[in-house]
Amino acid sequence: MSNNSAFPDWHGTTILAVRKNGQTVVAGDGQVSMGQTIVKGTAKKVRKLAGGRVIAGFAGSTADAFTLIERLEAKLEQYPDQLARACVDLAKDWRTDRYLRRLEAMLLVADKDQIFTVTGVGDVLEPEHGVAAIGSGGNYALAAGRALLDVDGLDAEAVARKAMGIAADICVYTNGALTVEVL
Repeated sequence: MSNNSAFPDWHGTTILAVRKNGQTVVAGDGQVSMGQTIVKGTAKKVRKLAGGRVIAGFAGSTADAFTLIERLEAKLEQYPDQLARACVDLAKDWRTDRYLRRLEAMLLVADKDQIFTVTGVGDVLEPEHGVAAIGSGGNYALAAGRALLDVDGLDAEAVARKAMGIAADICVYTNGALTVEVL
């Protein structure tokens, strides 16, 4: 979020991706806050792309995130079924393009086989343990997701829902109004 005092102090996103036993899930909460005020509790920050083969979740400025998601969709059309290449190409453009480099958002992108965190500083990070998270409550969701990953009887969706619930209980910028997409 912006450090520029001309912009409101927006907070409020937790996005979590989990891969377990061939299932990939991306979950996002619905809270958007300005300072200490909840502006919206049901925002949808997780979307299916590429004909339902890719899921993207975003944290940060909504307009900036939509711009990045549109660019990602174009990269996925250019490189079908090559999520890593599309993400790297987006990160490269994001880092070097004069307009894009001013965008303040992060993306969590997944397909059935891979999860990537994509940032404006050129990072395309794949988690080592099948769990990744971004946003205000991202570290809480990540820790909970990693702890729950090895629990027998929990599939990827159950891990994601429980981890997001834990994050919502801890982070004031995260709520329980979840959007969950499964591959």
